[in-house]
Amino acid sequence: MKQKIDFYDTTLRDGSQAEDVSFSVEDKLRIYQKLDEFGIHYIEGGWPGANPKDAEFFKAARKLKLKNSRLAAFGSTHRATLKVNEDPSIMALLAAKTPVVTIFGKTWDFHVREALRISLQSNLDIIHNTVTYLKKNVDEVFYDAEHFFDGYRANPEYAIKTLQAAVDAGADYLVLCDTNGGTMPGDVYDIVKKMKKTFNVRIGIHAHNDAECAVANSVMAVQAGATQVQGTINGLGERCGNANLISVIPNLKLKLNLSCITALKLKKIKDVSRFVTEISNLRHFKRQPYVGDSAFAHKGGIHVSAIQRHPETYEHIRPEHVGNYQRVLVSDLGGRSNIIRKINDFKLKIDLDSPKVNQIVKELKDLESQGFQFEGAEASFEMLIKKTFGLHRKFFDLIGFRVIVEKRKEGEDPICEATIMLVAGGKLEHTAATGSGPVNALDNALRKALEKFYPQLKDVTLIDYKVRVLTAGEGTAKNVRVLIESGDGQHKWGTVGVSVNIIEASWQALVDSIEYKLLRG
Repeated sequence: MKQKIDFYDTTLRDGSQAEDVSFSVEDKLRIYQKLDEFGIHYIEGGWPGANPKDAEFFKAARKLKLKNSRLAAFGSTHRATLKVNEDPSIMALLAAKTPVVTIFGKTWDFHVREALRISLQSNLDIIHNTVTYLKKNVDEVFYDAEHFFDGYRANPEYAIKTLQAAVDAGADYLVLCDTNGGTMPGDVYDIVKKMKKTFNVRIGIHAHNDAECAVANSVMAVQAGATQVQGTINGLGERCGNANLISVIPNLKLKLNLSCITALKLKKIKDVSRFVTEISNLRHFKRQPYVGDSAFAHKGGIHVSAIQRHPETYEHIRPEHVGNYQRVLVSDLGGRSNIIRKINDFKLKIDLDSPKVNQIVKELKDLESQGFQFEGAEASFEMLIKKTFGLHRKFFDLIGFRVIVEKRKEGEDPICEATIMLVAGGKLEHTAATGSGPVNALDNALRKALEKFYPQLKDVTLIDYKVRVLTAGEGTAKNVRVLIESGDGQHKWGTVGVSVNIIEASWQALVDSIEYKLLRG
């Protein structure tokens, strides 16, 4: 029988402590429902005694019916100066009315003496009293042994006594915490193995990523006998973050063949990752293992040629297993096989034996030597292919444009205005527009001139704008590369422009973006 693993997600608490992350109650409820749909076994909602937001979340969460998950409230052992049934924080945990309560206590004798400033025996009594009281009132009590690995290294005898206190009180899980995140995988394996032999109770792991080992430590703990892994989506968390469940889950499912989540649900893991990233108002990490946009992206021509025959030559799993897909990047490192693959990806009806394919390969290498980069600007590359094969058509002809930046008063933002003259639909258009910057003004003027002929452009928005100054070719001349990401609510696409002039480079990328939209219809 396969070892069954429980996943315990603490994105809503530990994850919310990450720098630049702040969840509203509504944010937490949306993530909560998403994690339940995904199949996470336990979802930690927060610390109800710590702030009003968490108390409000638990009140709202009780109205939602879960399909797969159990909700947990998190808190600390009772204060040394209060009896357990008199501690407001313990009462707040019970008021959350969750079927699971996770309680943490001190394991490291250093913390007991210096942080709590109580005797070692008093700390054992506090752990026992808290777990005993909670166990009488909730279905499951998980004991998080804070700083366990540091405590074990410093004083193994006492660290074990703290776990024994929780076990004697009826704890359902002993969760060993690498709170400072500095323990090495081999040590985690050895210590978890010893605790598994010492206690006849389920063992869990809660790892932090300060030494870049949280995922490895979680996997090693499981191999040593742990059956619960605590972590967060995308590794969000304080300092360097928590164990990233987005990596842990496929590692255990696909690499160790453990019973933890269905293959069907695993295919939704990229969607879960991106959903939490969006709610967190963060940028997607494109190089994230398994779910990142670059996780199955291939650039070198030899690699591309090989994966077209057998994907496993350069892919450790099939990307479809985790809801991802294979990508072939276009660059000067690639060759004819890259171009053919992209033509197929774009679904273009083109003769692949045409000498124009080799022409595109040469032109691509020439453009990249000038500073063009098409990895993040596939729309521009598709336009290049279409122009080469005569599948492109012009939607307007530029007569000229002018951009003025004027600063009238110290302390006030400059005024940016763009004037443009072009021919579209056989008619001359001469318009002007202002903007928050020169490129924004130019974009506004171009749209103003074209929207009466192509109303679908009203749906297009500029999502992202990046500028990089680079040295192109020989000598000291500096080119500027502009990458623009655009979208219309249904699709997103990237375009690129390169010039010694930032406005000209931006113009190239803007025109490609608009023409790409018009060609798509």
